[in-house]
Amino acid sequence: MNMKRRTYLKTVLAVATCSSLKGAPRQGRPIQLHLDLSVSSAREQELVHYFNTVFKPAAAKFPGYIDVRMIKLRNALQGTAPNGLKYRWMLQYESEELRQKWIASDVHQKVWPPMERMLSSMDYSVLLFDAT
Repeated sequence: MNMKRRTYLKTVLAVATCSSLKGAPRQGRPIQLHLDLSVSSAREQELVHYFNTVFKPAAAKFPGYIDVRMIKLRNALQGTAPNGLKYRWMLQYESEELRQKWIASDVHQKVWPPMERMLSSMDYSVLLFDAT
């Protein structure tokens, strides 16, 4: 009986903590960073694997992290895609200040360079958007 009560209290406390964090005020406006990446076909699987197994889990541990995704261009339905574009990488953080802390971290300094070395061009655009 005593164990059930402890388990119940821990569950109630965990739910209350998660609920209060959800409504916690953010440090600024959410941002979204876009990178248009060129990747050779020979390194494509390696890049996707590294992104999903190393980079994304590392980024997800940082305060302010919302999401990071890498999407592959299928087709330009209207207009023209940027030259060499194969993937668009999107990172969302609660604020630009928190994203800056992430990129200045030792972890980012460790996980980004191997990913960048897999690109076929270092001439990629980096676009910063404010969420509205």
